[in-house]
Amino acid sequence: MMQTKQGRTLRLVRSVIAAGGFFLVGVTGVSAESGFSFQVTAYKQAVAESLGENEAVAAFYRARAFEPLWTGAGVEDRERRIAFFEALQLADDHALPIDRYDPEGLMARMAAVSNGRERGLLEMELTKTYLQFANDLQSGLLQPGRIDGDIKRVLPRRDPADLLAQIMQGDPRAAMRKLIPNSPEYTRLMRAKMMLEHRIAHGGWGPTVPAAKLSPGQSGKAVVALRNRLTAMGYLAPHLGGSFDARMTEAVRQFQIDHNLEADGVAGASTMSAINVSPEERLKSVMVAMERERWLNLPEGLGKRHVKVNLTDFHAQIIDDNKLTYETRSVIGHQDYDRRTPEFSDVMDHMVINPSWYVPRSIIVGEYLPLLRSNPGAVSHLQIIDGRGRVVGRGQSFAGYTARTFPFSMRQPPGPRNALGSVKFMFPNKYNIYLHDTPSQHLFAREVRTYSHGCIRLDDPHDFAYALLAKQESDPVNYFDRILNSRVETRVNLEQHVPVHLIYRTAFTQAKGHMNYRRDVYGRDAKIWNALVAAGVQLRNGRT
Repeated sequence: MMQTKQGRTLRLVRSVIAAGGFFLVGVTGVSAESGFSFQVTAYKQAVAESLGENEAVAAFYRARAFEPLWTGAGVEDRERRIAFFEALQLADDHALPIDRYDPEGLMARMAAVSNGRERGLLEMELTKTYLQFANDLQSGLLQPGRIDGDIKRVLPRRDPADLLAQIMQGDPRAAMRKLIPNSPEYTRLMRAKMMLEHRIAHGGWGPTVPAAKLSPGQSGKAVVALRNRLTAMGYLAPHLGGSFDARMTEAVRQFQIDHNLEADGVAGASTMSAINVSPEERLKSVMVAMERERWLNLPEGLGKRHVKVNLTDFHAQIIDDNKLTYETRSVIGHQDYDRRTPEFSDVMDHMVINPSWYVPRSIIVGEYLPLLRSNPGAVSHLQIIDGRGRVVGRGQSFAGYTARTFPFSMRQPPGPRNALGSVKFMFPNKYNIYLHDTPSQHLFAREVRTYSHGCIRLDDPHDFAYALLAKQESDPVNYFDRILNSRVETRVNLEQHVPVHLIYRTAFTQAKGHMNYRRDVYGRDAKIWNALVAAGVQLRNGRT
């Protein structure tokens, strides 16, 4: 494979040099001064006409007096062309559609250039393609919000002038490498993609396992099929045994851990379903994860300390200096369309200990008002509040109110039955999403934890609070508990604000170990894959 890539690169270099032959002849081979001037004038006029409404690109070329970036006769120009076309040849490795950039067509146009105007038009076409490729590779091919309205991310696009200056200055190959997201996750996802492609090209993981359930101690053809599939996946060392022995039990258990299944070593229905997923489907998840990682390639990074909640993994994490320092299980929004947790990033600046729950308007009119119409004493654990902040008595009738005319808000005071539990963690946002405690602890024992109205419930919120407060309190446990025991609603500001990233990954990596895969609980990744295919992305074998 290495020799093939080296040979392909060598042929590419020769092709780019040959295709760019006019740039040398067209500038230095014109003997008449008037002819040379005509070439330059036609070139500059074509560039100026092609700039369009992109002010950043226009300013870049005006500052250079329209001197070429790609189509000049110098060695530096040639090196930029070669570096650019080398990078385009690797678009497939990054799960990007190479046909979108049409390197063969660009080289054909380079070879066909015969005058200054054509050269100017080609100059701008190369710049346009470079900026498109740079944006796609650096911050994402797709527009997230057009795929699913609950993906609230804005692509972290860089300034076109900076991208052009980057390729103009220094080593162009280094500039092209700088476009690649530098997160360890992206690097590992790219490696996983190539490994899956290699496995698929050599037969995949073999036949699926023809059984609904297999347990330790069993034997037979289905157990052999399970053994072979776990071996092909890398969970089991090759051997000829035909029984579900201790080795296979441990392999199944590790597979379950990597897929967020109950790790009991028994290949039950959920485990068997996950084992029989094809490598092609897993490859799609990895390629979608690469696109999602590009959406998070923020210029400022995720934050030296940040909170990350992978919705599909049902866990919330605190990350310090790229290391996991705290993790707890979470519950996310229900699969109903109006209760799903959105994806976005914001900044946590405070927590509230002993919080009140101010009921969202949608819940008031959708769930509680119908109860109040028939029984004014319903949901008695909630206070009804008028526009002046006063508690409204339950002696009146609410039967005449509609969802539009109901003038009251509702509040649940602090206490052990409070829907938010004992603490909530605030990163103020227009979606009214936050992390919080919950009295419904039984839900954390379930594999799929989609039960909230959109906010994220934490299994161990006190430990989460201790970890956050440890940066500013010498004794965070006693500090927190003292406020908690006061039973007074108290805001505690975080001296060090913490970025929060609500992400959605059905495929993610570990620094050591196997890939992890999760269920597409909201169906978002299926939508993203379809959008990638529509944009021209394909599996290596050409099947979608």
